[in-house]
Amino acid sequence: MYRQSRRAFLESLTGGFGTLGLAGMLAESGLAAPARAPHFPAKAKNVIVLFMTGGPSHLDMFDPKPMLLKHAGERPQVANLRTERPTAGLLPSPFAFKKYGQGGTDVSELLPKLSEVVDELCVMRSVYTFNPTHTPARNLIHSGTIQATRPSMGAWLSYGLGTENQNLPGFVVLSPGLFGSLWRSGFLPAEHQGTLFNSAETDPQKMIRYVQNPQLDRDAQRTQLDLMRDLNKEHLAEAGSDPFLEGRIQAMETAFRMQFEALDVFDVRKEPAAVREEYGTTSYANSCLLARRLVEKGVRTVHVYYGQGQPWDDHKEINDNLRKRCPDMDQASAALIRDLKRRGLLDQTLVVWGGEFGRTPVSEAGDGRDHNPYGFTMWMAGGGVRGGLVYGATDDFGFQAVDKRMSIHDLHATILNQMGLDHEKLTYRYAGRDFRLTDVHGQVMRDLLV
Repeated sequence: MYRQSRRAFLESLTGGFGTLGLAGMLAESGLAAPARAPHFPAKAKNVIVLFMTGGPSHLDMFDPKPMLLKHAGERPQVANLRTERPTAGLLPSPFAFKKYGQGGTDVSELLPKLSEVVDELCVMRSVYTFNPTHTPARNLIHSGTIQATRPSMGAWLSYGLGTENQNLPGFVVLSPGLFGSLWRSGFLPAEHQGTLFNSAETDPQKMIRYVQNPQLDRDAQRTQLDLMRDLNKEHLAEAGSDPFLEGRIQAMETAFRMQFEALDVFDVRKEPAAVREEYGTTSYANSCLLARRLVEKGVRTVHVYYGQGQPWDDHKEINDNLRKRCPDMDQASAALIRDLKRRGLLDQTLVVWGGEFGRTPVSEAGDGRDHNPYGFTMWMAGGGVRGGLVYGATDDFGFQAVDKRMSIHDLHATILNQMGLDHEKLTYRYAGRDFRLTDVHGQVMRDLLV
């Protein structure tokens, strides 16, 4: 008697499963991995990453440099560090800085809303990397390596801790554009990869494709899934483990459960009008609000991407571009901090803001700034980090980190630490060696922690 392979059988069910579209997405993305105990008591349960793709200018927002004005147009020796493009003399920022909060943190006039919550922020001015090109630099900040094949930080967190909500993916990605694979699971099991949702939409039916099954009711879907579970057991008994099929089965289970919770959780329109007004109405604003709703429901990691393409890549007309772009980012980011604190979630949620690098203090094309990986600013809030702290420093012109230098591996080690994970012990055996997010580098920056 002819026996159809399980792979062929699953593929033949495409017409019967209305949720298979979502299941297919989840089979290649974040599935609900059971919650696991951390290595030690954690300060944070969740991470929200606010990623400014393209490289935001630290010199115009968080790192004032009066020496740029004093020596405008000059070409100091430090400016000879390698950049991607030819650059000219020093370019001062036109934006005024003032000190805010109890710690007297300098914040630009571009960020009036974040200046109001600056006592919650740990502003890290001494972050550095070693690659000035977008794609490898983004790989580095997401996965600890410039290679495009290694697991992302969100995948490592899912692998190490799982999720507290089995009805939602443990690692959610909110982006208005479909680009790259920064949320990949690499050699980790596929269930740990991020699940991408289109944040350009506010209607969950459009944000989450195929989330509902118009052809089968819940009982009929459950019957089909139970049948495949039984077939899977039979297959395991006969042929041994098949990671592909196991991933598909688990994806369908997650997709089935998501039908009955995701439509509610992803619908930011259910928020009170005052809350939506506090965040704003842009895609980024809705993403920040949705990030709060997701961590409230137990999603472990949420990555929010600002805009499509590389919106912070200001090679020209940087001043005008920042004036147009910052109000949206500023309002929603600050609203997220306030909202998390108001709901008692900030202490258990680590918020991380930044891009793949900063911008140069010297001009490009007269009114732009080139990529600068040698020293730039990121900030963290909540999750056991010290608010109202300015950590580290760049040189007098803002070109490279010189005090309390913080590598991407140090950043990853610190984030994992706040989540209760020892970055040296969170390993995965692959190709004959034990891999980790921080490779053979990284130290926890304990002096910025509570």
